[in-house]
Amino acid sequence: MYQPEGQEEPTRWRYNPRKLMSVEREDLERRTGRNFSEFTTDVLKGNSLCRRALLFTFLRREHPKTRFEDVDFAWDELTLEYSRQEWEEMREKALESLHGDQLAAALAVFDKEIETAFDDSGDEGKAGLPIAG
Repeated sequence: MYQPEGQEEPTRWRYNPRKLMSVEREDLERRTGRNFSEFTTDVLKGNSLCRRALLFTFLRREHPKTRFEDVDFAWDELTLEYSRQEWEEMREKALESLHGDQLAAALAVFDKEIETAFDDSGDEGKAGLPIAG
């Protein structure tokens, strides 16, 4: 979710690394100095350069003249979040693989997140990683 100061409603994009175009993946590798596998991991770990490059990719889709140098954001303006459907999928996997107290703790977390997660049911396909926005 991307919500710069002064923007009333957040902007959301589906971040599915497998769906990025090859030109976009190559650009992300050049800008960050990481191969694509490292990039996807570092985005989730919170690497600032990787998140900036990802935001640039999404902004450039909507505004092709956007320059990387112009993409600047406060840390709390950009977050990665799982959709309700992704949380539900993780919950199902936990039911299959966890037991006892570990399962109970995981279900409590999943159920809490599902309550407030963004509903992504209108979009096609499943994302393997969170929605960026």
